[in-house]
Amino acid sequence: LLDDCGGGLRRHKAAQALVAEVRLGAGSGGLPGPRAVLAQPTTYMNESGAAVKAVAAFHKIPADRVIAVHDELDLDPGRLRLKFGGGDNGHNGLKSMRGHLGTGDFYRVRVGIGRPEGRQPAADYVLAKLRPKQLDELRVDAAVAADAVEFLVRHGLVETQNRFNS
Repeated sequence: LLDDCGGGLRRHKAAQALVAEVRLGAGSGGLPGPRAVLAQPTTYMNESGAAVKAVAAFHKIPADRVIAVHDELDLDPGRLRLKFGGGDNGHNGLKSMRGHLGTGDFYRVRVGIGRPEGRQPAADYVLAKLRPKQLDELRVDAAVAADAVEFLVRHGLVETQNRFNS
């Protein structure tokens, strides 16, 4: 998404995050698209809620306007689902966000990574080094997730779910 917007990340002075203030792709009639703040926490994933809260507070973004893009064990690789609100389903990053934001009422773009085979612990699976083919597949998934985020901002949840949920 950042590449599509032509922005660059910079260290945020009030949060442990890299941030870019961007305009999403050109709007109708070639006008600039909606403003967005893209953030990448520099904390461990299970502590990312503090960075999200600080960036949201600094930019006066209410929790119900936050969009979290995250991996999802319960979706097969290549699958994408969007929703608003809900629990953390064992995802420590979402748990941290819920705790720091004081609510689970934020958007989620869930990118499927599938479950590990056999008895491999989920934490080892999500932290494992990716093979080149897996990395290429994730690049495609990331591009689709970026398109879904932009579409969500422009058209709302229902239209975005109809178009992108797989």
